[in-house]
Amino acid sequence: QVQVVESGGGLVHSGESLRLSCAASGSRGSNIYSMGWYRQVQGKQRDLVATINIHGSTRYAAAVESRFTISRGSAKDTVLLDMNSLQPEDTAVYYCAAEVFGGYYFWGQGTQVTVSS
Repeated sequence: QVQVVESGGGLVHSGESLRLSCAASGSRGSNIYSMGWYRQVQGKQRDLVATINIHGSTRYAAAVESRFTISRGSAKDTVLLDMNSLQPEDTAVYYCAAEVFGGYYFWGQGTQVTVSS
């Protein structure tokens, strides 16, 4: 089992920045292939924001690739999401996910990001 914990959400104004952090731990932590961020607006599906794998390859949603940066944290199995030039449409619950070898995902509880205009 892998535990995933997010932190760093909050309320910001349009144009401001925010950093989200995510840490994965547990008995299968060494088997993590990738970690990433997804977001969900109430009533809508959960969408990819950005992912990074063990090779350092990253993937971004088109809506954020010029404004958000995903990176590995200094500790093992941690990732950061730096979000710049935030807009009201970025408002969502942001979830961190850890993908282990074999394709199974472990999810965090989510952190709310609210951007006011």
